[in-house]
Amino acid sequence: MDSPVCVFLGPELEAYNFGADHPFGPRRYGAFVAEFHRLGLGGHCRIREPVAASREALGRFHTEQYIDHVRAQSVRGTGFLDCGDTPAFPGVYEAAATVVGTTLAALDAVMEGTCRRAFTPIAGLHHARRDQAAGFCVFNDCGVAIETARSRYGLQRIAYVDIDAHHGDGVFYAFEDDPDVWIADLHEDGRFLYPGTGFAEETGKGAAHGTKLNVPMPPQADDAQFRAAWGAVEELLERARPELILFQCGADSLAGDPITDLAYTPAAHAYAAERLCHLADRHCQGRLVALGGGGYALDNIARAWCAVVEALFAGGEKL
Repeated sequence: MDSPVCVFLGPELEAYNFGADHPFGPRRYGAFVAEFHRLGLGGHCRIREPVAASREALGRFHTEQYIDHVRAQSVRGTGFLDCGDTPAFPGVYEAAATVVGTTLAALDAVMEGTCRRAFTPIAGLHHARRDQAAGFCVFNDCGVAIETARSRYGLQRIAYVDIDAHHGDGVFYAFEDDPDVWIADLHEDGRFLYPGTGFAEETGKGAAHGTKLNVPMPPQADDAQFRAAWGAVEELLERARPELILFQCGADSLAGDPITDLAYTPAAHAYAAERLCHLADRHCQGRLVALGGGGYALDNIARAWCAVVEALFAGGEKL
């Protein structure tokens, strides 16, 4: 194994943005990369390049009609892919497909043993549904990765953990009745924040009852409250005994984000990553893929994601 951690970097990821006036703007990627290099993290991991997903890969989660719709809007380059949050732009199809393909490359890296953990910053687009865009998310790389882990690698138990301030509704409801996908989602209470979902009583349907965990956090919840809630995540994963863990580590749950109201510090993200590393070591040969997710304050993005990368080294031990 060349390095315990692979990090995916390249301008192709930066291309996934909706313009300077949009919260999901072009400077998010650069903010992370600048801090990543300032801290010297590149010397401790294997840097990998972005990869575009094929149409066949996208179709493992998304409908053919929706893929065609995004491609057509990408050519036109105008309008919205949803009701007003997710604009089309020239090349949006290619940019979004690269987000998915890079997440799949991260999956391949941990499954094939190139590295033990992997991180990709522009990823974790957890609002997109199988047949529509939503909340700045064109294609749902998380959902495609789950379906790919099953179809390509034959995995039967997959855990998805999401600490973005927004509920990962596109993932949750796609697999709500699937007993083989275990989901733990800590997010700002849906009564106060988009998408208005993810309530504690939603624990999975039918045969999947009890395989899903929603933990709505009150506005201004801090690191102490995060740690107090985290125990339920570990309890779920101990029952799941997953063969792979996907970790959506959105930075919009840090204090000062312009569109959310949680108050974590980067220490919460580091703690979650460290604990997930230990769980991955115990249950799934260390296989952990971390996905950047949301975050709209540049300093928060840089600090939170770098804290996650540091925590991924050597089974959760910081540098």
